[in-house]
Amino acid sequence: MQEQIRETLKAFFGYDAFKGDQERIIEHLVGGGDAFVLMPTGGGKSLCYQLPALVMEGTAIVISPLIALMKNQVDLLRSFEAGTDSVAHFLNSSLSRMQIDEVCADLLAGRTKILYVAPESLTKEENINLLRGVKISFYAVDEAHCISEWGHDFRPEYRRIRNLVDTIGRAPIIALTATATPKVQSDILKTLGIPGAAIFKSSFNRPNLVYEIRDKLEPEKDIIKYIHQHRGKSGIVYCLSRKKVEELSSLLCINGIKALPYHAGLDAKTRAENQDKFLMEEVNVIVATIAFGMGIDKPDVRFVIHYDIPKSIESYYQETGRAGRDGQEGECIAYYSYSDIRKFEKFMQGKPIAEQEISRQLLSEVVAYAESSQCRRKLLLNYFGEDYGHPSCGACDNCLHPRPTFDGRAEMKLVLQLVDSLPEHFKTDHLACILAGVSNSMIASFKHNKLDFFGKGAPHSDRFWCTVIHQGLTLHLLEKEIETYGLISLTDAGREFLKHPYELQLVEDRQFSKAVEEEEDEESVAATAAAASGGGGDATLLSMLKDLRKSQAHKLKLQPWIIFSDPALEDMTLLYPVSYEDLQKCQGVGEGKARKFGGPFIELIKRYVEENEISRPDDFVVKSAPTKSENKIFIIKSVDRQMSFEDIASARDMEIEDLVSEMESIVSTGTKLNIDYEIREALDEEVVEEIYDYFKNEAVSDSVEDAIRALGADYDEMEIRLVRIKFLCEIAS
Repeated sequence: MQEQIRETLKAFFGYDAFKGDQERIIEHLVGGGDAFVLMPTGGGKSLCYQLPALVMEGTAIVISPLIALMKNQVDLLRSFEAGTDSVAHFLNSSLSRMQIDEVCADLLAGRTKILYVAPESLTKEENINLLRGVKISFYAVDEAHCISEWGHDFRPEYRRIRNLVDTIGRAPIIALTATATPKVQSDILKTLGIPGAAIFKSSFNRPNLVYEIRDKLEPEKDIIKYIHQHRGKSGIVYCLSRKKVEELSSLLCINGIKALPYHAGLDAKTRAENQDKFLMEEVNVIVATIAFGMGIDKPDVRFVIHYDIPKSIESYYQETGRAGRDGQEGECIAYYSYSDIRKFEKFMQGKPIAEQEISRQLLSEVVAYAESSQCRRKLLLNYFGEDYGHPSCGACDNCLHPRPTFDGRAEMKLVLQLVDSLPEHFKTDHLACILAGVSNSMIASFKHNKLDFFGKGAPHSDRFWCTVIHQGLTLHLLEKEIETYGLISLTDAGREFLKHPYELQLVEDRQFSKAVEEEEDEESVAATAAAASGGGGDATLLSMLKDLRKSQAHKLKLQPWIIFSDPALEDMTLLYPVSYEDLQKCQGVGEGKARKFGGPFIELIKRYVEENEISRPDDFVVKSAPTKSENKIFIIKSVDRQMSFEDIASARDMEIEDLVSEMESIVSTGTKLNIDYEIREALDEEVVEEIYDYFKNEAVSDSVEDAIRALGADYDEMEIRLVRIKFLCEIAS
């Protein structure tokens, strides 16, 4: 059998050798033993059940919560050999009745060696009856952390797996996960009923990954700048909500980045298409929700960005693990603001108390990680029960840009003395408040404001003392009991430190912005960014640009404002655009207008910059989306499909007046809307020609009020506004 295993590795998968514990795991499973595999993302978990499935008699059942991963792995298995489409199948809600019948036929005929099934599908009576008629080689429980309430993405259906196995027919069970604390591991073994399973653990260290936490001040702008600096590389951007996924993917596209959204709200066909385009490198970036997850096995993802900080360290570790699976570099950037944490806490309200406590504990670990100035690799590995035996990893923001340290033996001793003196155990924030002298209802109820230790650590803040406690945990002077929601106790090493204190180099945690509660005004992103980059404007250049605009208007027989508005010229004096791409960063300048009118302006600015030795601003200015709002994205798509204005307004619960205002706002940013189909229905041809001719030959601005005064009472305001939209799109963009 060992020889057959190695032959299959080479013949089917094309590998000459196994990685890490793969061979030991496979031989154990083939020999009929249960197994628990803890292997970080990219370590080769899937081979541990795919290869045994091929060499063992019968069909392996792989239970996975990720529909995307099922499709991806089935496609991969079928690609290894010609004519092996029946070797692997998946069974989930995305299949049609005809496809399900095809899967059943291959299963019953014994042609299928590996079947991927969602836990929800496994519970269906018809599927249970089907599988009872199939010889099962073994069960593989992928993403096994979903079994535990202490693991991220907990799924109640996973709790039923052992009962379903007994109903269908017992066979060896292999549980696999990339993220499991000792507590989660214990839950998995107990719930699956395999306490005697062989345990295979790989190191959690991913030395090729760089970890960085950034303050969440201007995340969209920062993300666009970063991706442009890494042009052509593949990456994933995670967001908390579907709405943010749609907004951000749209914003990336508008700024010249090939990106697509991926979330559970999209239909299965669109999700599959977007996934395939990412895998085939038709797009560089996928923007995805954290909750839905990404089951995409793409080895050359060069960066993973978290627009929103995840709810647990497990989620963060698993999602960052999608970077650099080929062993090459991978950058992991997460944006953090405490206002996001407050949002998470609001979401918890109304849930059962036990669930709230678990969520708060997991969230507190995220806060500690994000705000810490310690080595991030050390913190991550410590969380999963592994020690990192180096003082610095040299591959995280804290190690690359270390903060000053101080000898914290006195502070650590004070913490340990407090913990040792209390008859009960308490959480980190409670202990920190005692030392900082911060009273609250919990402190008062335990009369801890009467302790000698109360305020003994002032004038340091409670956050400072949280920092000391966190570092005491990573140094194993303190330990945290997960099952009791994070209560702190002393270790033997901590007691030894109290007897014989030694020098401890500690660092203070970083301070992050407290709130970025409201998004910027969606119509002024570009304007505020431009103003921030340059300060006052170049009056000399502005005069030259206005002269050029006047001469171009005369040459083209157009009104000057049609070519570029005054705000656009003012932006040019701040940004000094010397390319068409730069020019599009100015207000109201879309790609069409830049290409149509921009050439002479770019040439003038180039000469001016060179002759006056001007240093152009380095600050990156983001071209704002037509809008960040869901309404405007819907309007653009609906106009493209030539939906009637009445239907568009009705679908968004808007008045026609508001709809036209939104359209005007969209057009003002340089985005074109072809509304001819509606104008033909609503307006006489002569009326359209009269209004159009006014804007082209008489108007000195695009003011509707001026147009009403000039055209007279025979023309309705709505008629003027509609024709103005048509004119701006055809002539002025």
